[in-house]
Amino acid sequence: MGRARFPQSVYSHGTEPDARFTLANERTFLAWVRTGLALLAGGVALEALGLGLHPVFQLSASLLLMLTGIVSALQAWLGWARYERALRENTPLPNAPLALPIAAAVGVTGILVVLGVALR
Repeated sequence: MGRARFPQSVYSHGTEPDARFTLANERTFLAWVRTGLALLAGGVALEALGLGLHPVFQLSASLLLMLTGIVSALQAWLGWARYERALRENTPLPNAPLALPIAAAVGVTGILVVLGVALR
C-alpha cells in the first residue's frame, strides 16, 4: 500500500485524473506563485527605490502590492486544491474567487502611483 499523499482533503476523493491535467494544474499553481512573488518584489522595489513619489501614495501603493502578493500566494494554494479535487471527482472546474480582488488591487495600485507622481 502506498503512503498517504498531502493534502488528504484533495487526494482522499475521486480517482486519479489524467496526469496531463494534474501537471497543467501544477503549472497554474506555479504561475500564481510567480505572480505573487512579482507583486511582492514590486512593492518592495517601489518603497526601496525612492522614486520621488508623494510619500503617502508611495507607501500605500507599496503596501497594497505586497498584500496583493500574499493574496496571490493564497489563491495559488486554494486554487490548486479546488481544481485538483474537481479533476479527481470529474466535476466542472470552480472559479478563482481571489482573481478579481487581485486584479482590482493592481488597478488601485496603478491609480495610487499616478496620484503619487501628480502630487509630489
